[in-house]
Amino acid sequence: MSEHGQDLHSLFPQATDRLHDLKLNDAHFRTLADRYHALLGEITPIEDGTAPASDERLEELKKQRLALLDQIGALIAAEPA
Repeated sequence: MSEHGQDLHSLFPQATDRLHDLKLNDAHFRTLADRYHALLGEITPIEDGTAPASDERLEELKKQRLALLDQIGALIAAEPA
């Protein structure tokens, strides 16, 4: 599986303006987004077979990615300040 389709704008297409606003104005969101993209950078090569990892390691990375997506989704859904 490639990274295509896993970026935040692809995952939250209805929230393009909100994502932009959060990126500009919310340091916590930027930290979460950076961590999400870093995890995606680790997961993608493992899934593509170009980087070695145990099944357990891949599963742990995916769980971390989902936890970050939950937090990011909550920030998107929250009323803007």
